[in-house]
Amino acid sequence: MNHSTLTTWLEFALDAAWQAGRITLGYFQAGVAVERKGDNTPVTQADRQAEEKLRELIGRFWPEHGMIGEEYGRSAGQSPYTWVMDPIDGTKSFISGVPLYGTLLALLENDQPLVGVAHFPALNETVYAAQGMGCFWNGRRAHVSSVHNLADAVVLCSDLNTFAPHGKAVAWQQLVAATWVQRTWGDAYGYALVATGRAEIMVDPIMSIWDCGPLKVIMEEAGGTFTDWRGQPITYGEESIATNGILLPQLLEILKNNTKPIS
Repeated sequence: MNHSTLTTWLEFALDAAWQAGRITLGYFQAGVAVERKGDNTPVTQADRQAEEKLRELIGRFWPEHGMIGEEYGRSAGQSPYTWVMDPIDGTKSFISGVPLYGTLLALLENDQPLVGVAHFPALNETVYAAQGMGCFWNGRRAHVSSVHNLADAVVLCSDLNTFAPHGKAVAWQQLVAATWVQRTWGDAYGYALVATGRAEIMVDPIMSIWDCGPLKVIMEEAGGTFTDWRGQPITYGEESIATNGILLPQLLEILKNNTKPIS
């Protein structure tokens, strides 16, 4: 893929994510009504309107492309390209008035990410990347940290209550014991922190395709890794970890000895 085409797609993705993010800000800390989906996760009018904006823009400029989104599912395209979107990643933070939520947008070619944008409207931060073109944070080149020892690492997760149901409680406890700082600066913002060198490890025992969309290209272009809990590179899956790359082997030693299969 030539850089000119990638640049065009990346510039579109940055603008589309910004426009969708502006919609979310109109509802943020404004007492928006919250509904619960069938899986008991929250959703708001902000989620729906932001995804509608993303779909409108993609349909206008790239009508042959497919789309996958959290709120409106999959729309088949007539090309190998698919846009994956999460209008509000971190809705629980959003409805609580916490600014660590993001608007995610990625372009995949046959399940391989070409462009990824993680925009955090309430923080005025954007982390983005295109294949072979590097990772950037608000226009500055971004890179993972150079921390070499787990004992010096900052490790992040989204929700402490998700480890036990997925057979990973012991692994998390061992990881806590092996690392320096642990925080729940999670969802997409946790991955952004790893990509920009502000943390070393982000772990999630459960993920959906729209959660993962931009993360592989962002992490790899920043010099890090985005894998499953066995260390296999993934574009999307039911679980994920991001690291600065250096610490992946040490992390996998902990995970492989302390992760139980789900019965």
